[in-house]
Amino acid sequence: MTASFTVIIPSRYGSTRLPAKALIEIPGTGKSLVRHAWESATASAARQVLVATDHESIAAHCAGIGASFCMTSVQHQSGTDRVAEVADQLQLGDDEVVVNVQGDEVGLPPELINQVAGILARKPECSVATLCEPFDSEAAAQDTGNVKVSFDASGRALSFSRAYRSRPGANPPWGYRHIGLYAYRAGFLRKFTRMQQSASELRERLEQLRALDNGYAICVEVACKPAGHGIDTPADLERAAAWALSMHATSRDR
Repeated sequence: MTASFTVIIPSRYGSTRLPAKALIEIPGTGKSLVRHAWESATASAARQVLVATDHESIAAHCAGIGASFCMTSVQHQSGTDRVAEVADQLQLGDDEVVVNVQGDEVGLPPELINQVAGILARKPECSVATLCEPFDSEAAAQDTGNVKVSFDASGRALSFSRAYRSRPGANPPWGYRHIGLYAYRAGFLRKFTRMQQSASELRERLEQLRALDNGYAICVEVACKPAGHGIDTPADLERAAAWALSMHATSRDR
């Protein structure tokens, strides 16, 4: 079951590690980072897709590729704040589902966007839905850049952390990597942006902990397909370029 939903793609201009990264072209694709995210979202079942940006350069680029966009404040501290502003601009009802597709995703399967929206349609007790995938190595699990998530048998999130703790005999052996793809109901999104940051959120630098610390349920499912590549560093850009080359080779050999 997939809910009717809106996708909002937060895409800010400033980035300390990759300045103006939304406009960086992924080698081997001829497409900018924000275009990759937008094309994934428009291939989903979303009823509308908008880029939420704080900069005229990104807005002009969106206009050039035919992507709808909304201008947002430059003062926002997170992509969630930017998504919430656009939900208000659109005057979305409290029960309407919003999916936050981060503007630095390459190769995100549209099926995952449908999946995360569908969780809220099936689980009315959840305020937020998100996805995860098993780690493929202990080294990846030990990387503090990869967020670990644990959840109970019903799929309700128990914790998010950057720390790794070995669990001999666990299945999967190295736990689950959190995928930064979220679905919310618009009413919860408005409440969330008014909440004070929690102590664990500040310590871990993970804003989803604010929801858990305030007693809201986050539902987690294992992604139905590999999640693609988030781009935060030059090394991530190199990995995405290698992925693009492999995809090109695969399509050429068919």
